[in-house]
Amino acid sequence: MSLKEKALRQTLLLLSAAIMLFPFVYAFLISLMKPDAFNNAISLIPSELTLQNYFDVIIDVPILKFIVNSFFFASIVTIGHLITSSLAAYAFVFIPFPGKSVFFMLVLSTMMIPWEATIIPNYDTIITLGWIDSFTGLIVPHLALTLGIFLLRQHFMTIPKELHEASQLDGCSRFRFFWQMVLPLSKPMLAAIGTYSFITTWNQYLWPLLVTNSNEIRTVQIGLKMLISQEEQNSFPIIMAGIILILLPTLIILLIGHKYLQEGLTTYSQK
Repeated sequence: MSLKEKALRQTLLLLSAAIMLFPFVYAFLISLMKPDAFNNAISLIPSELTLQNYFDVIIDVPILKFIVNSFFFASIVTIGHLITSSLAAYAFVFIPFPGKSVFFMLVLSTMMIPWEATIIPNYDTIITLGWIDSFTGLIVPHLALTLGIFLLRQHFMTIPKELHEASQLDGCSRFRFFWQMVLPLSKPMLAAIGTYSFITTWNQYLWPLLVTNSNEIRTVQIGLKMLISQEEQNSFPIIMAGIILILLPTLIILLIGHKYLQEGLTTYSQK
């Protein structure tokens, strides 16, 4: 690659990064403005910085409670995805049983079914079980991830069969081989699936809206909608302060897991 091509590539990357970051920077700057200053503003740069909007959003809406609820919801679902996906993928790769290929294709075909098509049956099941307005009803329908099963199966297939055969000759049980050999060799892929799972679960809106009724269970996306409905006629900077608070946990998770997410997806794409 010539120096000119490299400079053009770097310029395009910087321009793309600036476009991607602009909404977040815009929201952050507005969150630091006083409401009166925002109404009369002709510049994106606040003339006077204030953190009062962050204190107001905590007082107006129990946003911290919603963040804790979302963190618990997303964390448990992520752990559930990692457990169910890794166990299912291990069975599809290392445990022989009749019809394994057909069963795997059936599992894979569920990726073609949109989540919205399953909402009504899942909602009826939750009502029947009496799990409305509980973390159980919020979490249990999300404990399996077909994409995670597929990605981990593809990764487990790269582990040498000789390693599995040698462990069996040494008397190693299937669970011990799974725990001490397969999982340590799959850390990048597990981290990638965990990061993806946490962010997608954190951003869920429709299912938490359907199955929760009280602020003790509601998640942060419902809180954001409450905040917008309450403040859109009064203070846009307070709404932006709430959005920044809600974005921070996912940004931290993304920054921590970015390396593993990129490594895991790149490894899979090269196979």
